[in-house]
Amino acid sequence: MYKALRSLSFRLPPETAHWLALEAARTVARTGLLERLWPAPAARPVEVMGLSLPNPVGLAAGLDKDGRYIDALGALGFGFLEIGTVTPRAQAGNPKPRLFRLPEHEAIINRMGFNNQGLEAMAANIRASRYDGVLGINVGRNKDTPAESALQDYLVGIERMWPLADYLTINVSSPNTPGLRDLQHGEALRSLLAGIREKQLALTESKGHYVPIAVKVAPDMDESAIRFMAETLREVGMDGVIATNTTIDHSAVVRDPLGEETGGLSGRPLSEPSTAVIRQLRATLGADVPIIGVGGITSGAAALAKLRAGASAVQLYSGLIYRGPGLVADSVRAVEGASQH
Repeated sequence: MYKALRSLSFRLPPETAHWLALEAARTVARTGLLERLWPAPAARPVEVMGLSLPNPVGLAAGLDKDGRYIDALGALGFGFLEIGTVTPRAQAGNPKPRLFRLPEHEAIINRMGFNNQGLEAMAANIRASRYDGVLGINVGRNKDTPAESALQDYLVGIERMWPLADYLTINVSSPNTPGLRDLQHGEALRSLLAGIREKQLALTESKGHYVPIAVKVAPDMDESAIRFMAETLREVGMDGVIATNTTIDHSAVVRDPLGEETGGLSGRPLSEPSTAVIRQLRATLGADVPIIGVGGITSGAAALAKLRAGASAVQLYSGLIYRGPGLVADSVRAVEGASQH
């Protein structure tokens, strides 16, 4: 059935199809039919960053930027959801067109640019939802915020989302906000994460509860940069890392008619590069810092490869567009099947 739906949706511009699919899912979810069409997988509990997940397969940030579709997405059997990226102030993102399908490669190129309605709109959407599962919120900085003020944007996002999030993610790895990836390196990274950790501890004391914070990283780092990232995460005391965001390396799709479009590449071509980053992070981090693996998961086998490389859980996004909601249960079954051997 999903193949037929995909065939229809692929006749529409990608961003239009994305919006219509989410609106349709929300409507169908209200009838209870969504859960019957794609039943939740059997429980495969796992603990990540101190959070108990019913299964280790989550939704990656980017699909639901404002938290408008939490209930519908929560009905698809995910072990956890991550929404955003949200910035302190609403922003329109980059000019359209900014989302491109590469079906031959089961890939997506996007240069969305953190289009979202801001913190207050997301907070209202979360409060209006009935979802009671684990919810992560991905926070970023506004495009027009100067680099030297980036920390303040993250701190505003963390404080506003603190009462609503089960965990928070710091996005320093989107290629579509100028200068953002500069925060992944050297003293800029250490200073940013130290400020975030200080805020986390202060909020824990003032609010009376702890919210774990993960950092989302890019796949386009060399071995020394990955080692520095891992060592800094450990040194500062971050709770986890999400590996990886989209890649700026389009070499795998260079012959595609849309392969040279500017933006981050996701989908199947990202599978091996993101898994390699996970493997290298795990080697430096040791066993006690959780890694959430994301990038190019289009099958249960690809999800399993992330866990075998050192991830504690995984997230899906582009694979859902090509394989449909059944990919959630396929991924959980692959993980469960492997754990029984």
